Amino acid sequence: MRPAHRSFRILVLLVAVAAVLVTVDLRGDASVLRTAGAAVAGPAQQVIAAATPGDDRVRELEKRNAELAAALWAERAGRSARTQRDAVTAAHPGRTLVTARVVAVREHAVTIDAGSRDGIKEDMAVVTADGLVGRVIATGPGVSTVMLPTNPAAGVSVRMAGSRQIGSVRGADRDGLLRLRLLDADVELQPGQQVETLGSRGSRPYPPGIPVGTVVEVEPPEDQLTRTALVRPSVTFTTLDIVGVITGKDEEERRHAD
Repeated sequence: MRPAHRSFRILVLLVAVAAVLVTVDLRGDASVLRTAGAAVAGPAQQVIAAATPGDDRVRELEKRNAELAAALWAERAGRSARTQRDAVTAAHPGRTLVTARVVAVREHAVTIDAGSRDGIKEDMAVVTADGLVGRVIATGPGVSTVMLPTNPAAGVSVRMAGSRQIGSVRGADRDGLLRLRLLDADVELQPGQQVETLGSRGSRPYPPGIPVGTVVEVEPPEDQLTRTALVRPSVTFTTLDIVGVITGKDEEERRHAD
């Protein structure tokens, strides 16, 4: 077989590695990575052996290269997942989280690979280390659907960090921005102000104090009752990967609930 054909087969092998890594359990340990590597390395040996006639030393070298590539990809994917998971946990101290991976995307919603058997229920908040992703609107045994705050039909009650003024945000249908509406028409608004969740009764769906976004543009007054502005979300929804579902309250929230 010509070298170009052999290189193409090795490229196909590495794509297979990526597909295997997508299924790696985020809550596993090093044994998961070894299993992932083995799952690819076994078939890889057969592919390379069939594709490389002639010198046994060449076949052995290419088999070893494929094994090393599979192990390297598995290690990098596992390290990235652990880093993201640890960052989510550190950003929301005191809260009980279930980490999951985004596995599907649709308009104003994503699907994650954790569900009711992981303790996830409807109306639980979903976060990253940067802030609010949304809330769970449907669950199955192993997957859940999360609605994003970019949905123009669904609002999130918020509070301005600093001034403590309250209002709501919802999708603005403009460049992925949110539209903030404050209840006090006289409140001062300016770009750079931070917006966070107001908090819901029983912290469902939203606990208080989760970053929602930053004011980027103050709109001209529409009436004498409210002020509006455009907010850039804290989370980049187009790059979502590892998220955390808040399944339990922190100590302060439990005291207030009691």
